[in-house]
Amino acid sequence: IFMVLSLLSIVYGALRCNILAIKIKYDDYDVRVKPAAYLCIFMWRSFEIATRVTVLVLFGSVVRIWVFLIVLLNFLGYFFYPWILFWLSKSPFPENIEKELSRVGTTIVLCLLTFLYAGINMFCWSAAQVELSDPDLISKSQNWYQMTVYYIVRLMENAFLLLMWYIYRTDFYLYVCAPMLFLQLLIGYCMGIFFMLVFYQFCHPCKKLFSASITEAL
Repeated sequence: IFMVLSLLSIVYGALRCNILAIKIKYDDYDVRVKPAAYLCIFMWRSFEIATRVTVLVLFGSVVRIWVFLIVLLNFLGYFFYPWILFWLSKSPFPENIEKELSRVGTTIVLCLLTFLYAGINMFCWSAAQVELSDPDLISKSQNWYQMTVYYIVRLMENAFLLLMWYIYRTDFYLYVCAPMLFLQLLIGYCMGIFFMLVFYQFCHPCKKLFSASITEAL
């Protein structure tokens, strides 16, 4: 019961973040989110987060040491990714976050922001993409390429972790139909991707402002 309540709480938080990110990106427009959009986001985040957490738990139950390495590599990759893009853009250091903050204080705030960004991306696609070269620190463009690469890599990673669990599973899972669970988790993650595609293709409140739809981009 507590696990279900925790999942619902996290999914609701992800849903609210999605809606907030849309309103921030398109703050010049009157954004009206329809019930179908709420439903698609809820199903998208439910499948995505639930399957991701389950995969990590299963993998960690049989290969306990390696799961920390997987989590650490994921976290460090997403933590440094915005900084790498910022250094490659050769943009000036952000100075307009808070006038009272010194350069050191601004650096700490940006590190905390990218820390949160990395923590979110370990489990699901972040609703708002951090862009340190932007004055608002959030990317206003819809980058289909990044999203596509993220979900392809994440799906492959989940499949690999499930394969390692299947190979090294212990007698604890003797009464579990491992092939069926393997298949269900992969299908569950694909269902999350499916609802995400439906949301961006049909239910996004600002889909008319996209330079290209997600199917055209794919």
